[in-house]
Amino acid sequence: MRYRLTFIAGLALGYVIGTRAGRERYEQMKKSARQFAQNPAVRNTAESAAQSGRDLAGKAYHAVSEKVGDKVPASVAGRVRSLRDRGRNGEDDWGTSNT
Repeated sequence: MRYRLTFIAGLALGYVIGTRAGRERYEQMKKSARQFAQNPAVRNTAESAAQSGRDLAGKAYHAVSEKVGDKVPASVAGRVRSLRDRGRNGEDDWGTSNT
């Protein structure tokens, strides 16, 4: 019985020490990630990548809708045309909410 109690006490102590060390490492990694994300160069790169992605998605949308527009039912084609016209006017509703 004495060995079981010693083993359980050691297991509990190891668990507590391990979780503290793990938590400290987690906090350290979280701090590093936050500093990396707040770097102006990283933010500018992410912003430009997002903008170019939106531009490419718009171009792909228009290319596909022009090629497929006549081969879909009239109800769907009308919606696609209205979306296509809205995009040509320079309107962009990316990142906006309708609430």
